[in-house]
Amino acid sequence: MTLTRAEIAAAFSAACTDELLALKPGNAHVHSATHKLSVAQFVESARVCAPALTVPGASVGARILDAVTATQAAVGTNTNLGIILLCAPLAAAAERMPTLNLPGRSLPALRQALAATLASLSVADAEAAFRAIALAAPGGLGSDADHDVRAPARADLKAAMASAAGRDRIAFQYAHDFTDVFERGLAACAQADARTGPAWRDPQWRTLLVYLEFLEAFPDSHILRRHGSETAARTQRQAGAMAARLRGTDDPAALTGPLTDWDAALKSAGVNPGTSADLTVATLFARRLAVLSD
Repeated sequence: MTLTRAEIAAAFSAACTDELLALKPGNAHVHSATHKLSVAQFVESARVCAPALTVPGASVGARILDAVTATQAAVGTNTNLGIILLCAPLAAAAERMPTLNLPGRSLPALRQALAATLASLSVADAEAAFRAIALAAPGGLGSDADHDVRAPARADLKAAMASAAGRDRIAFQYAHDFTDVFERGLAACAQADARTGPAWRDPQWRTLLVYLEFLEAFPDSHILRRHGSETAARTQRQAGAMAARLRGTDDPAALTGPLTDWDAALKSAGVNPGTSADLTVATLFARRLAVLSD
């Protein structure tokens, strides 16, 4: 047997909710006002795009385009393009992954199914994804000499993403079979799950640890596009320091004050680690898919 559409959609919605409940400095969450968008817009975006992402048998490109179209119709702005780009292949892979009922075996099965999904991407997938990206019009979108989203696609979606992998961490996932999600994000989940302190039972700290894992590992692509390498590197260093504090405490709630201060400083400067947040959602989605299949 494989996961049902309802199960995959529920896993996606839960991952989006978990991400919003964590105090992720600089990004959208329920603990403070965000940049120019409301938390309600992110909640509504997740609700309306879940059906499009989980249409049985749909191509990855169709999932991306239909989910972006649904989001634009509901909230009128780009709230979740990165999430959609990452979660569409995962949703498609979940359909071809058997429910093994063998603890620990589902993540390798999901990873194998995802690699097969990415290897099968077509020029039509690229065409649909390009239309979706142009429709969402993310901040900092430029043109690419080889694969301009405003022009007809000339290669399959994986190849097109590979050409941008050096400057965009979401594109990097397509080119490298989501290695960051499986080897960084899910490892951070496991670290959080292994903590025995009662405060760590609150899932927001798992989410935060995943977010900081990505933010300290490499310059956030969204910050790079908007603010340049110096700001991205400074934010990366700050994330490393905060991640060390989080990993070293049995009472993560004690960090609420410093996290809130850092959150306010980033938002005051308009610095949003959006790519790290998108990768966090993808990680939480993959984790929930695996749990359902174990």
